[in-house]
Amino acid sequence: MLDNPSPTTNLLHLREQHIPRGIASTHPIFIARAQGAQLWDINGREYIDFTTGIGVLNIGHNHPKVIKAVQAQLGSLTHTCFQVAMYEPYLRLAERLNGLAPGDAPKKTLFLTSGAESVENAIKIARQATRRSAVIAFTLSFHGRTLMGLSLTGKATIYRQSFGPFAPEVYHTPYPYTYRGWTSERALDALQEVFHTQVTPDQVAAIIIEPVVGEGGFIPAPLEFLRELRRITEQYGILLIADEIQTGFGRTGKMFAIEHSGIAPDLITTAKSIAGGLPLSGVIGRADVMDAPAPGGLGGTYGGNPLACAAGLAVIEVFEQESLLSRAQILGNQLMERCHALQNEVEEVGDVRGLGAMIGIEIVRDRETKEPAPDLVDQILVEARNQGLLLIKAGLYGNVIRLLAPLIIEEALVLRALDKLSTVIKQVIQISHNKL
Repeated sequence: MLDNPSPTTNLLHLREQHIPRGIASTHPIFIARAQGAQLWDINGREYIDFTTGIGVLNIGHNHPKVIKAVQAQLGSLTHTCFQVAMYEPYLRLAERLNGLAPGDAPKKTLFLTSGAESVENAIKIARQATRRSAVIAFTLSFHGRTLMGLSLTGKATIYRQSFGPFAPEVYHTPYPYTYRGWTSERALDALQEVFHTQVTPDQVAAIIIEPVVGEGGFIPAPLEFLRELRRITEQYGILLIADEIQTGFGRTGKMFAIEHSGIAPDLITTAKSIAGGLPLSGVIGRADVMDAPAPGGLGGTYGGNPLACAAGLAVIEVFEQESLLSRAQILGNQLMERCHALQNEVEEVGDVRGLGAMIGIEIVRDRETKEPAPDLVDQILVEARNQGLLLIKAGLYGNVIRLLAPLIIEEALVLRALDKLSTVIKQVIQISHNKL
């Protein structure tokens, strides 16, 4: 007689029946509750969360200040659509973000719902402001799953499939990926080649870049590269868009990662961790640029929802009261130190890189050839989950482990997680050696 199937098995069967297969899930578990840096599944099993919902929960799960702010807002107003009748939280959050964004020029902020939506609107604004149509993006980049987002995305693997044709007037140039030979100098030369062979600078409305590539493998753009990119865009009247959807809101030790370079972009796209888990995104930019579209050209039914705006104001308060920018730097140094120690012990740890608490570990088959080893990363993710640590991967070849611990994580949990990570990587590598 067969045992009754587990609750997880039942839900997996329900998922197979009712959810399209195109929505991939890294871990075959169902979460029942969460708090801080921990999750518990429906079987009561505990996990340390080093994924934060793909960088959404920099202040951790269910932060009491966010919960309190949302509950207070819930009692008065949940929706009107800002284009129909306005409400104060939208204005107050825009005011705070305009003050936090880098640069001395006056700023304005538009609120939307998803990261892809913020990218779409940044491109619209840039085209209207410059009266130019072309946009340049970078290889390895990820800018969303909408038509424009996919057109800009510099990974032609599972994201694009057969979803084309894609948006016209989008050009790609190599991202500086030093570990694999793309230095700042070489990447800048490639950009000039794009200007000479594909589109002239006077046709380009904007260049969009992630200061630290996210899905492409947690690769920080060299600071000198970003500074030169700013000089080039200013020379030709091109707007510079910093895609801070994953890097923004303190992940790298600055509120926005572009601040490390000392430059100010014309537009910033933000989402993910802006509202502590509620769906909210935005475009922050120079007031003159943001005002380019005429009334009615921007908007969205759910953009800047009152609950999400209340959460966003609470998130900023948490960052200030708990000194989370400093905490991101301290946590990042701790993670980097342990990962470098692991790199010294394990030949397959080819590269360790990051900015602040946004760390990537690139796993290779051989340190000399740098052959990617995505199968080892898949095994590491499974074994880490079995030992109570949730991780996700990234990279052009799917061979980068990304570390996205909540910035509020307790020291004891950090140490437990790092011990598990080190043990799992060594175990998986040793098993692979034994099979040879």
